Amino acid sequence: MRELVVLGTGSQVPSRERTQNGYFLRWDNEGFLFDPGEGTQRQMLYAGLAAGAITRLCVTHFHGDHCLGVPGIVQRLSLDDVPHPVHAHYPASGQTYFTRLRYAASFFERAELLEEPVEEDGLLSVGSFGQLWARRLEHSIESFGYQLIEPDGRRMLPDKLAAAGITGPAVGRLQQAGSLEVDGRTVRVEDVSELRPGQRFAFVMDTRLCDNVLRLAESADLLVIESTYLSSEAELARRFGHLTARQAARVAEECGVRKLVLTHFSQRYLEPERFYEEAADEFSGEILVASDLSRTPVPSRR
Repeated sequence: MRELVVLGTGSQVPSRERTQNGYFLRWDNEGFLFDPGEGTQRQMLYAGLAAGAITRLCVTHFHGDHCLGVPGIVQRLSLDDVPHPVHAHYPASGQTYFTRLRYAASFFERAELLEEPVEEDGLLSVGSFGQLWARRLEHSIESFGYQLIEPDGRRMLPDKLAAAGITGPAVGRLQQAGSLEVDGRTVRVEDVSELRPGQRFAFVMDTRLCDNVLRLAESADLLVIESTYLSSEAELARRFGHLTARQAARVAEECGVRKLVLTHFSQRYLEPERFYEEAADEFSGEILVASDLSRTPVPSRR
């Protein structure tokens, strides 16, 4: 199962309609929690998400609306006695902030939280989920975006398998070995399958438009991206290191994104449909203007 659970969508401060940021990506057996702002622990309760579902914590930068939920999440991991290690990624330049957040109050620490600070662009981790990358963005303080890349695989073709006389457990042996002897002839896995592109997810928060926004968004099946302002406030967005809905949608169109999730809205806007209308002028794919506690599946594999 692969889906995005949106916990909070507001920038800077909570409002009656939106709490601060928080995004949970369920990716098979992995759970990535991005930018837990204030109130994330409570939003997880409403969303039906247990702390034990978290396997990685990814913080883009240390402005409060992206990290003030860290203390509650860290302490909840121990309160619930989460048995597996949880990896924490965040800008290395903010180590002092992370340490303060991690130990903001007294608690009995039982969970294993593995700190893996991000110092530069590059590959952070490789696992059953694929590859986790980070790229530096352009904001008023150091900020990194995250990208999840699943390796390409192969889709077995039943008609070709049948024609080659391969059935049952032999299919698994073929996938594992790469080739199989059948009635005196060699059948390669390439002969009875086709390439299946791996899926990609990108998470882009506070930044003005820069090359790394495009690198992160490239060929993403699901792009979660900030759209703090509408284009009428484009100069304000540039000055404070943010994107407009139009810029975010243009990125999605240029980078071949399949589904676009807009979020991190300024509290000055009370009409979310305006973000959709602006984005739809630039992007021809599926658009979700995120709301608190909304859920959306990662598009199925091609």
